[in-house]
Amino acid sequence: MFRNVAEGEREERAARLAGETPYPGYGRGARILSVGIATTGLVTFAYFSVASHVLGDADYKRISLLWSVLFVTVSVIYRPIEQLLSRTIADRRARGHEHDHPLRVPLLIQGGFALAFALVALALRAPLQDGLLDGSAALYWILVVAVLAYAASYFARGWLAGHQWFGLYGGLVFLEATSRLLFALAVAVGIAEGQTAVALGMAAAPFVSLMVVPLAFFRRPAACERRRRADTQRTASAGTGDLTVARGGRFAVAVLAIMLAEQTLLNAAVLTSDLTAEDAVVAGFVFNVLLIARAPLQLFQAVQGSLLPHLAGLEARAVRAEADRAVRVTVIAIAGFALAVAAGLLALGPWAMDVLFDDAETYGRWGLALVALGMGFHLTAGTLNQAALARDDAARAAAAWTVAAVAFVGWLVAPVIDDELLRAEVGYLGAAALLAGLLALVYRRA
Repeated sequence: MFRNVAEGEREERAARLAGETPYPGYGRGARILSVGIATTGLVTFAYFSVASHVLGDADYKRISLLWSVLFVTVSVIYRPIEQLLSRTIADRRARGHEHDHPLRVPLLIQGGFALAFALVALALRAPLQDGLLDGSAALYWILVVAVLAYAASYFARGWLAGHQWFGLYGGLVFLEATSRLLFALAVAVGIAEGQTAVALGMAAAPFVSLMVVPLAFFRRPAACERRRRADTQRTASAGTGDLTVARGGRFAVAVLAIMLAEQTLLNAAVLTSDLTAEDAVVAGFVFNVLLIARAPLQLFQAVQGSLLPHLAGLEARAVRAEADRAVRVTVIAIAGFALAVAAGLLALGPWAMDVLFDDAETYGRWGLALVALGMGFHLTAGTLNQAALARDDAARAAAAWTVAAVAFVGWLVAPVIDDELLRAEVGYLGAAALLAGLLALVYRRA
């Protein structure tokens, strides 16, 4: 192991002397990704803003529910493989191996998850179509096609992140969001009409996003090619570089639990409001409020996309002080951002929500500020979670997420606050704060 670390350090020193950067840094990667993903967050927000204006409340509610179910599903079953690929490839590259990364095991697991979804979706067609989607066969098939298509999109994200090709990663998610928005705009200008046309954007987006993948094969720098040729003379190190089905499966299952818990924090309030509220459109109002958290979380993909491979590389080279510094700087930046957003919502929140969404709800400024603070704790938890995954401590991280998610659902179904919207706002802040505290304990223990 020490020989491989020394070899990696010598390569980095030689690359610096030659004016080359063998592995882009965390800060540089986050900045590159932020350009694409910040725009992506705004475009996603625009998609729902346009949809709320061109559709009635009932149709918009179905669109928001379809989105919630779609992204709960794809995040839970596909993000584990994205994270597994990102960590594994980055770890191997830090040890000096630039090619022959283990893709067969992630492909098998990803294919298994996609097949399992297809079987479950077909078996549950009646409750999904008639219960959740109010009898719309078109929305049901859009859901099925979109989920299966996202298998390839998330695999590509993990592959790009592991190689630290952040410009292409940002381009992938930007193309996805832009293509989805075009369908809503088509309805707005009269080219198409109805909720089915708006929803079709969700199925088309993952296919369009894959257009950036072929570009990865034409952008390998000369330094990377030299390291690849040198790597052919080196025997791959045992241990971390070897990815078996058992090892990959354990990691994927733990991250699956994490993703399920995170989507619970973002979507449980929408689903419970739809079931318990006297007015069915309340679920749409709750969804709109939680977009305050969703948009920054989507932007945070820029940080996550570069942070995990960066931390995994530092762990492989045993550079713990630099890893701690990256985590510390990220958490401080998140705290400042969350406080600024909360202050802005206290001043302009209700007015901004009235402009963005064409509905009859009056949004309270204090409730919006609570969601902003909850978003800050959520982003902090995401940072600490990436540190745990980089250290291969996914099991303890999954336990922390599960506890927070169960507590959140318990709060939502308990009649502590009668107002469903306020209950969701308070519960989100409490659950996110609990989660950040638990993951901080995991981080300190490691």
